[in-house]
Amino acid sequence: MRCLKVIFLSLVLTVGFEIVGQAGNLILGASEGSSPQDVDVAHMLFGHIGDSYGWHITDWNGQHITIPLPCIVYSRQSGWSVFMSSRVEHGHEYNGLFLAEDGRYEGKIVEAGPDGELIRPFDISITKNVASLMFTALLLIALVLGSARWYRRHDAVQEGSPKGLAGLMEMMIMMVNDDLIKASIGEKDYRRYAPYLLTVFFFIFLSNLLGIVPFFPGGANVTGNIAVTMVLAICTFLAVNIFGNKHYWKEILWPDVPLFLKFPIPIMQTIELFGLISKPFSLMVRLFANIMAGHAMILGLVAVIFVTAKLGPVINGSMTFITLVFGVFMDCLELLVAFIQAYVFTMLSSVFIGLSRQEESHPEQSEGS
Repeated sequence: MRCLKVIFLSLVLTVGFEIVGQAGNLILGASEGSSPQDVDVAHMLFGHIGDSYGWHITDWNGQHITIPLPCIVYSRQSGWSVFMSSRVEHGHEYNGLFLAEDGRYEGKIVEAGPDGELIRPFDISITKNVASLMFTALLLIALVLGSARWYRRHDAVQEGSPKGLAGLMEMMIMMVNDDLIKASIGEKDYRRYAPYLLTVFFFIFLSNLLGIVPFFPGGANVTGNIAVTMVLAICTFLAVNIFGNKHYWKEILWPDVPLFLKFPIPIMQTIELFGLISKPFSLMVRLFANIMAGHAMILGLVAVIFVTAKLGPVINGSMTFITLVFGVFMDCLELLVAFIQAYVFTMLSSVFIGLSRQEESHPEQSEGS
């Protein structure tokens, strides 16, 4: 019970800090313009939900307080370069590399070619999203090992279920394992896929929660990055198709339909192969779009304060109050979405894997027939 109270209080504080933090970030971004009319809302929105080479903390006395991150770049002109992101901030140049200020490579590390054209080098830098992904992985490992430590030191049969964080982890693990994985894949094969699916669930859930927190080490838009969701979808795609049984492939390559639908023109095979590709694509887009839309809507609501600033104090004050009320509602909804999206991704992955492990059914014939 105490653990649930702490979690509830943490969620309430998260909502409050989210509103204050997002408003503060937009105020700092808007302060760079000379008037409310100069505020570029679109630039601020995409700037806050996009990736970056440094982890911006706050502004203090007009100075950007940013944690520099390592940049690892390979250029055809200068070879490999490893440096901190602070070397190329504020218009600085390092080894011929610099940040593009506009154009198609805006905010990315580029170099000038022989004809003056901007060239994008091979870039494997540790960006903000990558650093947040690593932090989420370490946090997940710490939570799992901390829960496992309780079971090594206690006898759950005699002492009962654990309390605190270990009890919360047990509840969520059993919920996902029994209600999703075991129910979708079946008693025979679910243990093989449980480690992967549980890891996916907690990774997405923790990433979504950290994305709502507007201050370090939160604020990164990890699951709102389509590259991350693409990798997760590819992992599910491989788990489905590499370990699919012969009945699964038979239904794709030679389904039980009339012959003219599969030979000589492979109509059903084409449809099945299209479905094979569309499943991971839907997983990728669904998670990306929902998380990205949630962040954009919250930032958009806060930006209304600055858009209506030129309409007078009465309208601006009214819209500020409405924005804060809807902002609190949207943040509470985002907490729910953070769990739902992790749940849905794991559920669909379990269903797809379960379909690939189904055995061929043989209808029982009655004794009288």
